[in-house]
Amino acid sequence: MQVLALLPLTDWLALIWFFSAWVAYSWFARSGNARGDSLIATTNRYRGYWMVQATSRDPRVLDGIIAQNLSSTPAFFSSTTIIVIGGLFALLGSTDKAAELVRDIPFAVRTSVLIFDLKVMLLIGIFVYSFFRFSWSMRQYTFVALVIGSMPDPKEFEAGKFDRDHFAQRASRMLGLAAETFNDGLRGYYFAFAVIAWFFSPLAFAIATAMVVAILYSREYRSEVLQVLN
Repeated sequence: MQVLALLPLTDWLALIWFFSAWVAYSWFARSGNARGDSLIATTNRYRGYWMVQATSRDPRVLDGIIAQNLSSTPAFFSSTTIIVIGGLFALLGSTDKAAELVRDIPFAVRTSVLIFDLKVMLLIGIFVYSFFRFSWSMRQYTFVALVIGSMPDPKEFEAGKFDRDHFAQRASRMLGLAAETFNDGLRGYYFAFAVIAWFFSPLAFAIATAMVVAILYSREYRSEVLQVLN
């Protein structure tokens, strides 16, 4: 009961709505990937086309370069996330001044320093989660490079010594897993922006959460990029 008393009821409702929206949308996105109508599912088909081409290419230097370039994006976000986490921990050491700054905003709800710290801790937790997803995505891309490097010579595929489809499907599946993992981390960044609205009011927090879900849905299911790829 003492834990529940730390936050007002409106804050608890906004927090429950936030996590429910995040979990529900993540489940919806994964089911969309299974159905094949999302942006990730569509690009996974292109990853399959790419790996089929890779099995007939010799040498596969180009494929290795592309895989390395793809891993550079999660690597960049991993290092950036570490900097963000460090900045948030530094903010915890000066929450008094930060809380006073927020209180001076006319439409911001006045809260205690403890509640302000809890909001910062929530942001830290989200970015820690994103870091683990980015770093795991980066490692998965290195596994993709290993799978590409282990592909037999194209002549051996043509001779029937190895199954071309088996190698292509395994490599494309690994690419898809790396992309989905990176997408999980990037989704954490989007929801972190919603948490920033919590510093102003629970209502702004709830509205920002709904807006983030709407933006994610429009980009993954209604974007022009998806239409072009289809």
